[in-house]
Amino acid sequence: MEAIESDGFAYGYLKLTHLLRREHGLVINKKKVYRLCQELDVLKPQRQVKRKYPTGNGLNLQRL
Repeated sequence: MEAIESDGFAYGYLKLTHLLRREHGLVINKKKVYRLCQELDVLKPQRQVKRKYPTGNGLNLQRL
């Protein structure tokens, strides 16, 4: 946890999993790290995916 706070960078659970494996030699999977991050409330908020095309509305679908 010190690594997360001292760097100033945002760590997601996947990046944190790799860090724990590499630097600390832990045998831990991403699901366990995700659960621990939820309990400690250190997860980053999820990005909202922007659509690159408009969604179809009812009028366009009826013409097909």
